[in-house]
Amino acid sequence: MPFWRPLSRRLSTKLLNITICGLCKAKQIPKAETVIIDGIRLGVLPDAVTYNTLIDAYCRFDTIDAAYSVLHRMRLSGISPDVVSYNSLISGACRKSLLSRSLLLFEEMVAAGVTPDTWSHNIIMHCLFKLGKPDEANRVFKEILLRGEVHPATYNVMINGLCKNGYVSNALALFRNLQRHGFVPQVLTYNALINGLCKARRLKEAKNVLKEFGESGYQPNAITYTTVMKCCFRCRLFEQGLEILSEMRNLGFTFDGFAYCTVIAAMIKTGRMREADEIIEVMVSSGVRPDLVSYNTLINLYCRQGRLDDALKLLDEIEEEGLECDKYTHTIIVDGLCKAGDFVGAQNHLHYMNRLGFGYNLVACNCMLDGLGKAGHIDHALNLFEVMEVKDSFTYTILVHNLCRARRFRCAAKILVSCLKCGFQVLRATQRAVIDGLKSIGFACEARKVKARIRLARFVP
Repeated sequence: MPFWRPLSRRLSTKLLNITICGLCKAKQIPKAETVIIDGIRLGVLPDAVTYNTLIDAYCRFDTIDAAYSVLHRMRLSGISPDVVSYNSLISGACRKSLLSRSLLLFEEMVAAGVTPDTWSHNIIMHCLFKLGKPDEANRVFKEILLRGEVHPATYNVMINGLCKNGYVSNALALFRNLQRHGFVPQVLTYNALINGLCKARRLKEAKNVLKEFGESGYQPNAITYTTVMKCCFRCRLFEQGLEILSEMRNLGFTFDGFAYCTVIAAMIKTGRMREADEIIEVMVSSGVRPDLVSYNTLINLYCRQGRLDDALKLLDEIEEEGLECDKYTHTIIVDGLCKAGDFVGAQNHLHYMNRLGFGYNLVACNCMLDGLGKAGHIDHALNLFEVMEVKDSFTYTILVHNLCRARRFRCAAKILVSCLKCGFQVLRATQRAVIDGLKSIGFACEARKVKARIRLARFVP
């Protein structure tokens, strides 16, 4: 017999809810449902808390439809769904990227006479920003302001949403206005604004906000510094980025693999392989255990340096650490083998990926296509192109570019036209190379036809 046999109805419902909550957290929803049925048989009736716990669990671990069906059960039990019920549904739909469903649920809540609270509005604002509707999100924000129901989290949602929709200046203006009215920014507020400024490459303002952050009494965390450091590297201000790295270490932050990989990736992209090697040594000596992203960065470094044996050894190390390689890991290996001229090895690795269950890898095939073209094996590249299951605009651009390099302009023109017919686009520089190439070998008439086909493709969807 279940252990919650009632001593009093109130106490029993409380114990029932505790049991349901524990089972739901353990993702044991069917068992939670069984407990509810057993409780009803024993005369312990579930209340709004019981059903709301169940709704939240279904939203997190099952489908929104399953969660929504609980509302009907509540009504049959004589319990009206409340704002918590709808907030769980709206939030769950948003997490699953069912943004339009979130908006419909909000409208249903209002129509049912349930008054939205601060969290309801925050979720809806977040949805509207994700849908690319900042004006509507701003309208909701103004309504909240007029009612005086603003929570600090609301400001965070607004600033973050404005930044992600490209309205960084508006976010900064709102931030300054809020400060003048006594609003004390939180760590999340500063991080959202700094991240937005960095993505807009407004490094100077980002560093000023970072300085304010440090003087505010809050302590910027590793995410804050890593964001600014990435911005420095993106703006090619490598010395400033390394200064941020040094400052982080001096402040005693636990430097994770992500931050190290940010530095290593920046060094790789700019060809500063020696500095990248030094950062790797620092990372290893610091005792940081690499995650898969870290390993992928290291494999990429070794492949760029032509150290394929070291890169392949890391694959074994990944397995020893209990991690599983992803598509990106194997794509880096395929690209490295192609750059080293080992096309047989690259082909074998593609087959190996299929055996592992990764399926067709378009990016890896594009890497091999490019490698064959650059190595002068243009006929092999054409054969690979013909048998590729899926193609994208990069596939066509790569082949057309390499055909131009091999001065096979007529073939390049045919591929370019077929690309346009499929609705893909090739880079304009590559288009110009085809047209100029045709003219250079005396096929001006064909060049005009290709030019006309390109012009037509711009107007016909």
